[in-house]
Amino acid sequence: MQFEGIYTPIVTPYHDDFTINEEALAQTVELLIGAGVHGIIVAGTTGEYYAQSSETRLWLFERIHQLIAGRVPMIAGTGDMQTENSIAYARAAKEIGAEALLIATPPYSCPTGRELALHCLAIDRAANLPVMLYNYPGRMGVTMDEECLDRLGRSHNFCGIKESSGDINRLHLLARDYPHIGLGCGMDDQALEFFAWGARFWVCAGSNFAPEAHIALYKACAVDGDFTKGRAIMSAMLPLMRVLEQGGKFIQCIKHGLTVRGIPAGPPRRPLHPLNKDDKRALEEVIRTMNAAIKRIEGEAQ
Repeated sequence: MQFEGIYTPIVTPYHDDFTINEEALAQTVELLIGAGVHGIIVAGTTGEYYAQSSETRLWLFERIHQLIAGRVPMIAGTGDMQTENSIAYARAAKEIGAEALLIATPPYSCPTGRELALHCLAIDRAANLPVMLYNYPGRMGVTMDEECLDRLGRSHNFCGIKESSGDINRLHLLARDYPHIGLGCGMDDQALEFFAWGARFWVCAGSNFAPEAHIALYKACAVDGDFTKGRAIMSAMLPLMRVLEQGGKFIQCIKHGLTVRGIPAGPPRRPLHPLNKDDKRALEEVIRTMNAAIKRIEGEAQ
């Protein structure tokens, strides 16, 4: 499998009592597919998997797979502190019909490169599905280093990596030394640089509420090779990228952005709290300005 395009790590919409808003979930799936995203990731960080019971996660696997109905691939997140639990999620996802898995570093334990590779390989053996690796040392504590990546090269299933370290040298390393692992952007404010280095996919939480903008940048850079247009689009998107990557209220912003689109995403799970009024107004202004600029850029290109 080759990961290609825009992959949205879908939010989990909640009512105020933290029960899942099933109608909003269905509306979000339709928004994403209608806009043209290339795949949907369930149980990613943006979906708040870390604050959900195993029963809730498995229900989301099944329900979202039903809602997608084969129109785009579904990638199931296997993140957990224990390898055995990650294996159970992977097997359940395969049984439900997921097309691929997202495998991240188990948090808190800080495994070595060898231990992390063995963790990933155990999940791979249990499910035998294409895998998108997820390198996010800022949350997980360690990096998927060369020892880990070298060991994972033994299985053809490891066919992509969402690189979220923010370290530009990691981008260079992956593009140069690991071309067999498809390069994917996981740091939104570096998307242009990733595409310049040959990335073929972008896992972007902001595409929950602004899929059109993210798809426009992907098409300009990865499809058309028009980096002049890509730079213009990226420039228009940078204020949003700064809010999302540097503002410290990542999930809150994604959920409010979706609510602005008319789909009530509800509150984040505690200990997080919704944006205050000032933050909401600031985000809304950033989105309006971005959308107007990209519309103008797209119009000028026609």
